[in-house]
Amino acid sequence: MRRRAADHRRPVRRRISYWIWALLGFFCFAALFLFVLLHSHNEDQVVQPIQEEDETVEPVVRARLNFTEEILSPMSLARQLAEQMTLAKAYVIIAKEHSNLQLAWELSSKIRSCQLLLSKAAMRGEPVSLEEAEPIIKSLSSLIFKAQDAHYDIATTIMTMKSHIQALQERAHAATVQSTIFGQLAAEALPKTLHCLNVKLLSDWLKRPSLQQLADERKNSPRLVDNNLYHFCIFSDNLLAVSAVVNSTVMNADHPKQFVFHIVTNGVNYGAMQTWFLSNDFKGSTVEVQNIEDFTWLNASYSPVVRQLLDPNSQAYYFGGSQDFNVEPKFRNPKYMSLLNHLRFYIPEIYPQLEKVVFLDDDVVIQKDLTPLFSLDLHGNVNGAVETCLEAFHRYYKYLNFSNPMISSKFDPQACGWAFGMNVFDLIAWRKANVTMRYHYWQEQNSDQLLWKLGTLPAGLLSFYGLTEPLDRRWHVLGLGYDPSIDNRLIESAAVIHFNGNMKPWLKLGIARYRPLWDRYVNQSHKYLQDCVTS
Repeated sequence: MRRRAADHRRPVRRRISYWIWALLGFFCFAALFLFVLLHSHNEDQVVQPIQEEDETVEPVVRARLNFTEEILSPMSLARQLAEQMTLAKAYVIIAKEHSNLQLAWELSSKIRSCQLLLSKAAMRGEPVSLEEAEPIIKSLSSLIFKAQDAHYDIATTIMTMKSHIQALQERAHAATVQSTIFGQLAAEALPKTLHCLNVKLLSDWLKRPSLQQLADERKNSPRLVDNNLYHFCIFSDNLLAVSAVVNSTVMNADHPKQFVFHIVTNGVNYGAMQTWFLSNDFKGSTVEVQNIEDFTWLNASYSPVVRQLLDPNSQAYYFGGSQDFNVEPKFRNPKYMSLLNHLRFYIPEIYPQLEKVVFLDDDVVIQKDLTPLFSLDLHGNVNGAVETCLEAFHRYYKYLNFSNPMISSKFDPQACGWAFGMNVFDLIAWRKANVTMRYHYWQEQNSDQLLWKLGTLPAGLLSFYGLTEPLDRRWHVLGLGYDPSIDNRLIESAAVIHFNGNMKPWLKLGIARYRPLWDRYVNQSHKYLQDCVTS
């Protein structure tokens, strides 16, 4: 059977093949389009976490190197350089002592190069590289071996360094002592403003006889011996400090007119003190000022402390300018030579008709009404005081010499210490227990200062032993004259804050954080005080 000619074949089959190819091409194009679309979408999903991860990693990469940790790391080149530099410095000293100036110069030069490299590494915040460190390490090692070959062996190095360390320790100790002495001199010095104020007030006292007449009239006031009133005693030669104590007490009192203040000062400040308290009103309270020089009964025949204070050796000890560094500088403080500092042990003799008083130091500020102190039950004790043994070092063994059998046989070394500065004294119980005679006994026993160093607190710990009633800590918060980190809540809750220490609030070296607590009770508007501040 013959095949049809090409012209007579069915065209349908060819058209069908065209459609098939067209469909296949369309499907291929669609598949390619979908593949590209899906691939680009997946890339977006993958790239985004990488970017986020890069963002989280980036700060770590940019963080600066902690060079202190680097130089302490045992595997770092910086530490190797630092150790070599330290050894090289030692050999510089030894080389100079042996007049080998050339070697000393070479070592010093390499030390400077080492210091420069470490400084640059610290500034850029990157570790020292091997390329930077290797030349210096090699050259320093070579010079150190050269020094050892010059008979600067390890034994010589150790002995030399020991002698230098000892010399440095002596110099550091001398500098510390000198710094303490300078700090105490600054604390003891009378500020120019206060001196100026005293001079102006004393001038008024001498020019105005009416003031002296008024003072004489007030000496016989019945309020001074009325035990139905509240009596406070302050012994000081610092006019502005006493004024702040009185002012803060009456300003925070519910009934200030019932308050009586008994002030004792020395002859130099008596006129100025009288003028100030006669010329100013303290909310109706009564203020008595006495001159310690009028206490003729307080003499060497009665008081052992007066005999000790008049002793030439004691005066030479304080004012002779000795530079014995074996004696702690604070024990040379001339305030221990002031009899005003010891009057607290003679309160019943000074005020024979009073039954209870509150003793205040001149560096305290009162923030609450102190009337409740007079109704506290002291349970037959003489002294109401805040204990200070919350800190372990404020116990008897820190103040007294327990190697002496007189102390160790009668007192507990772990007994809790307490603070002077705000004390409630029951004078009836005081007279009954004859505390002043106890004080005299211990002062006589300590004439050679072998039982305790100087100061009134050790004598008080002995005299009032077994006669002290602990008070709530909030009555008396201490440390504002030396501790800049006292909790504000403790200060705010305190009835009395005490600026004990060298940094008194009336001095420039006072702690700035606490000074406003004192300044608010100083009469800044007084004409004389303004004149003295501006002059």
